[in-house]
Amino acid sequence: MQREITSWYSPSLNKEMPIVTYGNFGFALLLIPTAGANYLEYERFQMMDVLAPFINDGKMKVFSINSINKESWMNNEMYPPHKAIRQNEFNNYVFNEVIPFIRNNTSNDTFIYTCGASLGALHAMNLFLKKPDLINGTISMSGVYDLTEYTKGFWDEQVYFNSPVHYIPNLTDTYYLDKIKASHHIHIYTGSGSFEDPDANTRFSQVLWDKGIWHDLQIWGQDVNHDWPTWRAMLPYILYNKF
Repeated sequence: MQREITSWYSPSLNKEMPIVTYGNFGFALLLIPTAGANYLEYERFQMMDVLAPFINDGKMKVFSINSINKESWMNNEMYPPHKAIRQNEFNNYVFNEVIPFIRNNTSNDTFIYTCGASLGALHAMNLFLKKPDLINGTISMSGVYDLTEYTKGFWDEQVYFNSPVHYIPNLTDTYYLDKIKASHHIHIYTGSGSFEDPDANTRFSQVLWDKGIWHDLQIWGQDVNHDWPTWRAMLPYILYNKF
């Protein structure tokens, strides 16, 4: 498997941001880390081992980026409005820097899907829903889609616009809504075991159905916990059966 690390100074985030790429061909899978982890997290937790058959067969090319969660919602020392500002800067980094990087390393016709677990699932879903003209779908595992789960009671307009369970019911712009509806790859998966929140996934699923947005929701059993063995099983299952 070809593996390459690239880095540049991000004007959106005002810091150096590395990205690791795996493979040569296929659709692009953009991995968003969990919680406070970095761009090599999926590799450290052996996710790339289980994805190797898909990568080596040319089904997909994988890109993995850093999170900035420790500089936003996971930083208890930050002034809450600044957390929201940092969230938007991260979104801009993905839209204005990472997506063009992926295009330059694939093609303008390559489909791009975001993917994440835990807090990364919320980011993956949010990025797709905000820019379905740039991103073609998402795989979100063990997530919640209500940003207030992480804001410790803080609420402002920018929390609203980054909390899918809140803004999707009010989305009326047909340009974006039609592109979201056109996606064949909105995959929402969770377990029912320790530290999972299947009810949050069911609630968000209903929000999507109420807007006429097709998606693939699966809630696995009570022996399926919020942990890496779950995600190492889920992601290959989704890629093999749904793509």
